[in-house]
Formats: sequence, C-alpha cells, structure tokens
Amino acid sequence: MRPLFKALLLSLPLSLTSQSFAAESPEGRWQTIDDETGKPKSIVEIQEAADGTLSGKVTEILQSDHGPNPVCSACEGERKDQPIFGMTILWGLKPDGERVWSDGNILDPAKGKTYRAKVTLLEGGEKLEMRGYIGIEALGRTQTWIRQ
Repeated sequence: MRPLFKALLLSLPLSLTSQSFAAESPEGRWQTIDDETGKPKSIVEIQEAADGTLSGKVTEILQSDHGPNPVCSACEGERKDQPIFGMTILWGLKPDGERVWSDGNILDPAKGKTYRAKVTLLEGGEKLEMRGYIGIEALGRTQTWIRQ
C-alpha cells in the first residue's frame, strides 16, 4: 500500500469522529441571525472552558448600524463603550440533557442588557437555537444561529 494512501485511510476515521463530535456540541463558529430582521449580524465562536461550561466571543461583525467597529455604548460597567468585536457575549452555559445547554447568560450589545440563556442544537448540529429570557423562558426571544 502506498504511504500517502495509507495515511489517508488511517485519518478517515479520525475526521469522521471529529465531525460527529462537532455535530453534538455547540463548540465552533456560528453566524448569528437577527430575530427581528432575519439578517446575519456576526460570527460568535463558542468554546468549552475547563469546568465544562460554554462561552461565546464575537469574532467577526457582519452587519452593524454603527459602522464596522461598533462599541457597546448601551452597556454598563466594564463593557461600557468597549468594542463588540472580541467581546464575550455568552457565558456560563452548562449541559442540560443530550443537546441542550442552559443556566448561562447572553449579552445583547445593541441594548446593553444581559439575559438568561439556553441553547439547543438542531438539524444534526448545523443550527443552534439561542433563547434569551428574563425570569422564565416563556418571556424571551429566540434566534437561530447557523454553524460556519
């Protein structure tokens, strides 16, 4: 067997395993879709911390009414007037079932408000339902994010 062919055969199971893992986890890059306009707004990179919680950081701005480098002017505290690019807007999500993570928080930089957060993987892990709410889930908004 030729060395290149052999290397490809040996790497195939590994690549299939990593693809199936990605489909079962929200880790990765997600295009956020505004629930009011239906337009892509940003790319958020979700990562797992050492304690098993998930957090998400804005890694790209796709659309903004405040130019290419918007800041969180409506935010309070340490985030006030900070660039949205590079900002952690999602944190503290814990596994809550097979394809659900909850008990976290999400920041809406446009409004400067922080909400409780729950995410659910949909459609083979290619879409993510992001639910932000105050108090109870029924009082909230849902966005569908698309895996990049």
